[in-house]
Amino acid sequence: MKKSVFFICGIALAILLVTCNTKRNDLVNSWKINEVEAKKPLSDSAKNEILAKGTLTFTKDGRVSGFLESEIGEGSYALTKKGKNLVIKDENGTPYPFESNITEDQLILDSKDMKMTFVKK
Repeated sequence: MKKSVFFICGIALAILLVTCNTKRNDLVNSWKINEVEAKKPLSDSAKNEILAKGTLTFTKDGRVSGFLESEIGEGSYALTKKGKNLVIKDENGTPYPFESNITEDQLILDSKDMKMTFVKK
């Protein structure tokens, strides 16, 4: 009886890890921003700068670099809720939480301030 419970728990854990890892694998890449929807007032110059410089590069080891509203040098990231939440921390450890939608060729990050759509580079 114990063996079957452990076996079932092991299978459930494996499925959970594969599901979470799939979204992480889809995220690992370089992304270029192609759309910004401001939810709070955002000047045209700030929006244009985000559109011109907006990139993110995610690595398998949990590192991220690029530009959102400012430069992210050597940051980190974490995906939770089966890839539905993404937290990016800059090099100072400041967290930037997003609701995320990750597909093979599109990344949508939604925060309280703005919604950004990225495409693979």
